[in-house]
Formats: sequence, structure tokens, C-alpha cells
Amino acid sequence: MPHSYGYRARTRDLFCKGFRKNGTIATQRFLKTYKLGDLVDVKADGAIQKGMPHKFYHGKTGVVWNITKRAIGVEVNKQVGGRIMKKRIHVRIEHLQHSKCRLEFLNRAQKNDRVAKLAKAQGKTVSLKRAPALQPKPARVIGVKTTNNSVETLYPEAYVNLFV
Repeated sequence: MPHSYGYRARTRDLFCKGFRKNGTIATQRFLKTYKLGDLVDVKADGAIQKGMPHKFYHGKTGVVWNITKRAIGVEVNKQVGGRIMKKRIHVRIEHLQHSKCRLEFLNRAQKNDRVAKLAKAQGKTVSLKRAPALQPKPARVIGVKTTNNSVETLYPEAYVNLFV
């Protein structure tokens, strides 16, 4: 068969529904509110063909720039050659969901505000920066007084030709 270059070419697995996710669409999907400036994830639903974005935008995160009766205008970055272009697309609500990419940051910011407020009330200074979980061990001196901890010098072994 000849090769296909259609609009939905090679999307058999991309637009398919997940295991046990078939059936009617939940009403809650249409009742979500989107505001200008919200971060949204473009996730195309294969069961609804109307207002479906191109396969390139599937899985991309963008910013809401326009709201119409049934669709949302999303501004997404697209790399074309060596430059990144801002593309403005309209996608129906069924193919969008609120992004959770800033959720961890917002929770951390609220926690830092609480910690800073508590530290200020106690008159202490506290570091609010993120630190790696595994910190380096503090400096220490190793004693060599016992025989088990004596210093041993290692020498290379003499070369032995085993294949003669």
C-alpha cells in the first residue's frame, strides 16, 4: 500500500483511549472553568473529532489567550527549524485539561510563607531554598591507633604470562 501523509496519519496509538476509559464522556469535563492566562494541557480525545487539535500539539502545555462559546484559544510553543514560534490554536474544551505543572511550586511557596512567618515571630533566620535530600557527610578524622586501622601500602603485582 502507498504511504499515507494525512492529517491524522500515524495516530493509531496516540489518539486511542486508555484501558477501561471508553464510554460516554463525563459531564464534569464541560463544566470546568478556564480563565485567561491559565496553563492548560492539550490532550486530544479520539472519541470526539470536532475541534480536535493537530497531532503535534497533543501533550503540549500552553497558555489560554482566548475564550469562545465552545472552544479555548491556546498559545503553544512550536520549534520550527532553529527557532521557537508561538502558535495560537483554538481547541474544544473536550481536548483540554488544567495543567498541574505549577501545583508543586504553588504548594512550596505557601509552605515557605508559613515557615518564614513562624521564623520571624520567633526572631530566627531560616533558609527557604530547596536542598538535595542526600547531603555530603561532615568532615571527620580517622584514627589509626589500633591494628585494624593501620595504614597499608598497596603495590602492583608482578606480571605473569599465563599463555606461554
